[in-house]
Amino acid sequence: METRVAVIGIIVEDDSSADKLNEILHEYGRYIIGRMGIPYRAKGINVISIAIDAPQDTSAALSGKIGSLPGVSAKTAYSNFVTGA
Repeated sequence: METRVAVIGIIVEDDSSADKLNEILHEYGRYIIGRMGIPYRAKGINVISIAIDAPQDTSAALSGKIGSLPGVSAKTAYSNFVTGA
């Protein structure tokens, strides 16, 4: 199975989606390399970045699930580095 390293940038504007977001991230935990969250209190939002190493369809599914949450946006940037099984 080929995997690609990617970064998912997430902005959470609705805190009520935080629990569901964490459930989704836990579900995909085996692909997550690292996570950084920054609360931007002055604007009332949270900025999160997730580094992952996963098959591209898995990365896309994760980003799609996150982006479908109310008050949450997600964008993914993929590396050109592909590894095989």
